[in-house]
Amino acid sequence: MPRPTPRLTKVILRVLGAEVVLTDFETISPDMIDMVAEIARKEHALNLNQFVNDNNFEAHYQYTAREIDEQLNEVNRSPPKAIIAGVGMSGHIAAIAKYFKEKYGDRVKIIGVVPAKGEKIPGIKRLETKPKWFFQVKVDRVVEITKEEAIEESIRIARKEGILIGLSSGAVTRAFMLVKEEIGKGVYVLIYPDDIFKYIDDFEAYLRKKGEL
Repeated sequence: MPRPTPRLTKVILRVLGAEVVLTDFETISPDMIDMVAEIARKEHALNLNQFVNDNNFEAHYQYTAREIDEQLNEVNRSPPKAIIAGVGMSGHIAAIAKYFKEKYGDRVKIIGVVPAKGEKIPGIKRLETKPKWFFQVKVDRVVEITKEEAIEESIRIARKEGILIGLSSGAVTRAFMLVKEEIGKGVYVLIYPDDIFKYIDDFEAYLRKKGEL
């Protein structure tokens, strides 16, 4: 795992019986992916490698994107004005972009969300990390968000909607707040892949800084 892996993730993995090996990597980069692949090869281990395994993209193309479209059609809301998603390994945003662009063309805008320069937000990465599928599809715009902005939106959603979303979801929400006026009124789909619990330390630090703890 990268060095900054959330404490809760490490504990859960140990509960499941895994041996957790922390590396010197700050994020899951191509170099780290290659290192893990080499270790798996030497130890004859199964390495699903979701970062380059095309089954990642295909699963989101065949199921995630289609399910979103079908659910919107059920309530007469398809196609949406825009779909906003974080850019991590890029499987889900790229697959969703391919599906909706093929079916609806540029009627559906695809907005990617990445950390601002110098920032780290778990679950999403800057394009310099070269996510495999992102550059194979059309994404209309990429929005940069700071970690503090992501935390603030997660807290706002928790207090307004009672939904405990994670940091990448908070970043997606902030991106939506930034682009909605520009793109205009309509139906928006925000992809929330994670919940708040792995990031409790980040939220605790933020609340202490704001004097709420």
